[in-house]
Amino acid sequence: MTLDGDLARFSRGWRGPALAALIAFLAGLPGLLAVPPLDRDESRFAQATAQMLESRDFTVIRFQEAPRFKKPVGIHWLQAASVSLFSNPEDREIWAYRIPSLLGAMLAAAACAWGAAGFFGAPAGLLAGAMLGTTFLLSTEALIAKTDAVLCGTTTLALAALARLYAEARAEDGQGPPAGKRAWLLFWIGLSVGTLDKGPVAPMVAALTIASLCLMDRKAAWLGRLNWVWGLIILVAICGPWAWAVTVATDGGFWSAALGGDLAPKLAGGQESHGAPPGYHTLLSPILMFPMTLLLPAAAVTAWKRWREPGVRFAIAWLVPTWLVFEALPTKLVHYTLPAYGAVAWLAAAALLQPLGGKTRWTGAALAGFFGVALAGGTFYLVKAYGDASDLAFAIPTAILLAAAGLGGGYLLVRKAPAQAVVAAVGLGLAGHAALAAGLAPRLNPLWLSSRVEKVMAKAQLLPEQGIADAPVTVAGYAEPSLVFALGTPTELAGPEDAAQAIYEHRPAVVEQRQEVAFEQALAVYRARTHLVGTVKGLDYSDGKKMTLRIYEAAPGSPQAPDQ
Repeated sequence: MTLDGDLARFSRGWRGPALAALIAFLAGLPGLLAVPPLDRDESRFAQATAQMLESRDFTVIRFQEAPRFKKPVGIHWLQAASVSLFSNPEDREIWAYRIPSLLGAMLAAAACAWGAAGFFGAPAGLLAGAMLGTTFLLSTEALIAKTDAVLCGTTTLALAALARLYAEARAEDGQGPPAGKRAWLLFWIGLSVGTLDKGPVAPMVAALTIASLCLMDRKAAWLGRLNWVWGLIILVAICGPWAWAVTVATDGGFWSAALGGDLAPKLAGGQESHGAPPGYHTLLSPILMFPMTLLLPAAAVTAWKRWREPGVRFAIAWLVPTWLVFEALPTKLVHYTLPAYGAVAWLAAAALLQPLGGKTRWTGAALAGFFGVALAGGTFYLVKAYGDASDLAFAIPTAILLAAAGLGGGYLLVRKAPAQAVVAAVGLGLAGHAALAAGLAPRLNPLWLSSRVEKVMAKAQLLPEQGIADAPVTVAGYAEPSLVFALGTPTELAGPEDAAQAIYEHRPAVVEQRQEVAFEQALAVYRARTHLVGTVKGLDYSDGKKMTLRIYEAAPGSPQAPDQ
């Protein structure tokens, strides 16, 4: 298999981006369907969207009664559209809230392939899109109902369109193909939707790329192709109406909270215990980019030696300043650098156009093999920590696939078959991630406390949506958003006295064992008696605490509040 041979027929025209999107779809879909709602961000986003649909207020974002003034509304609108089309808020089906994230990952892969094809040819573009779509980080974000996969998709689309215009500007030298009449429009749409999704990140990446290119080229005439007047009109038309509406609805409170309460602390220090020194993202990149890890040394060599080539130069301008900004920020989360992953995929694909040196091949093979085996070992750690012997039936195939992606890809790379190495690593890595997300992860019961509580209550017909037990459910000692999403918006997160009052009012209560003594004392005051419906033990992985949750209902004949 060569870039000019077997891959060519799969990557002509629209086929390359479409196939890259399909690969990203296959990488994200299994986990999207199988993994229970995650804490904390995913369940907060999903619950806020559910409340939008319940209240029909699509301007102000809320989690229960508290305003959630951190991110713009874009992801909530996309999730609301998805839930309206495929489900409804009462069913609390998390997969419906995740569809925009999967589509964002598909868009990222397709845009990556399209942009890279303008510089390196359609076969290399297809491989770039496939590598991006199957990276461990993006294929995981594709199954999480929050902003980051959509941000990656919209930012990559904007940068790919910008790159096609940059390539077109160099066509007079015989170095670039036509961009197409709609490239400028795609740039502004990607930038605008990315802004509505996660604020300044997409504009920042685009601005840093443009500034870097202008400095390296010492000319900026090609930027006139962006059609700035109409582009800014599009940006205002997409982002302006909500920005104005939320300003009026909150009397400016959204902006003071979003900028002063969320963005500023991230710039000033490690917010919410997420601080880390510079180099954090770089150290994690080999595992988060797996199986593209195989070509990371080749990508670095390509950037160093071939920086004068237009496509390589554009990728450097996209990658380096964005990466440095996120490394310099005191607050660091693993997904922050995701909008720059497309640039790495471009450099990796560009490396395949020329023979790779021996040191580059061996270094890439060693990295891929090491991290493939490390991921395989991680599956057995998960079973040991959170599973049992029966889970080995899922852990073993997962470990084999992940190790094979690294070791098999590395073997082919060393044997001077880089295109085959990438195809093998991508295919095996995709299968390994699917086995992990859809096969092993859902079986690790201690991690899914809220989902298991919901099942126990559903079996006992205590869920508010079933219309039998009185609502709301009161929860003492456990306040994760996933339980609110599971039990419904009115769920009361309170103390043991409130849980006792719920029993007195013949409503269900969930009590963590640390609150049991106070709960029993409060019950004695009400002279209420309980019936233990079930016990759920596990780990609150958000804070690392072991939990024992007991689900109670009022015992038959228990005293009842006068108005019940």
